[in-house]
Amino acid sequence: MNSENNGIALSLLPEFDLEMANTRKVLERVPEADFAWKPHAKSFSMGELAGHVASIPGWMTSTLVDDAFDVSPGGVPATFPRAASAKEALSMFDEGIATARTALEGTNDSTFLENWALLANGEPLFTMPRVAVVRSFVMNHLIHHRAQLCVYLRLKDVPVPALYGPSADES
Repeated sequence: MNSENNGIALSLLPEFDLEMANTRKVLERVPEADFAWKPHAKSFSMGELAGHVASIPGWMTSTLVDDAFDVSPGGVPATFPRAASAKEALSMFDEGIATARTALEGTNDSTFLENWALLANGEPLFTMPRVAVVRSFVMNHLIHHRAQLCVYLRLKDVPVPALYGPSADES
């Protein structure tokens, strides 16, 4: 990778690797027996949340390769993969990481600065440079939902892994 043309990717890769490793630690703890459990009627079930977290890394590839993503093309809501088991969530996550990391490594700075749009039935919900989408819509979104999943683990008395330092369960 040429640092003159890929400085943005080079600066994002260490964060990507750290966040994906931390997220994998959380997904590995999700108890399949509690996949249907919800902390509140309006909440995702633990399985739905684990599947959502597992699918987010794959969004990076679309962000870096496509110009937009439509959440309801032709007015029909897009469907997203669902994990039927903890093993399936980890598999989905690992596949997403592999393709995302390859896309990230291969993206040059000028591509990062091009706009990408999230659409609903062809109408933009937002348009931002790809680098901003990678940071907010992909990475920050993943971290947000991973934190929710950590709360679910705590509520079910599953030890929460250390992510940025010790957790109450690991030193």
